[in-house]
Amino acid sequence: MVELLDTRIDSVFHALSDATRRRMLRELSSGARTVGQLAEPHEMSLAAASKHIKVLEGAGLIRREINGRTHICRLEPGPLATAHEWLAFYKRFWTDRLDILEGLLRTQDADASKAPAPPTSAAPSTEETETGEHQ
Repeated sequence: MVELLDTRIDSVFHALSDATRRRMLRELSSGARTVGQLAEPHEMSLAAASKHIKVLEGAGLIRREINGRTHICRLEPGPLATAHEWLAFYKRFWTDRLDILEGLLRTQDADASKAPAPPTSAAPSTEETETGEHQ
């Protein structure tokens, strides 16, 4: 089961690793699009767009329906939710550690403000400044 989940997450992150595919998903978030509509803003051929769509399909991020010669793509949010859960674990991990660091720094700042100022050395006498020697 864990290995299957790892494979799914790997394919989702692989699909999301490409900027063109991320833009296609964003476009699909507002509704279904044909392959041609997905290809158009990227100035790519239908064949190139189809390759990106196959990667997104393989990751389960989109579903493609074929009506005659028209391929209509729709967003499938389930795998994104799985990736979000995976990332949320690490968000909590780093947030907890950063909260601890913040607490330590606040304690250190409070301790530093309570500590007495270090003693300053007395100003040299005029004789010391003129000759550069101590008496």
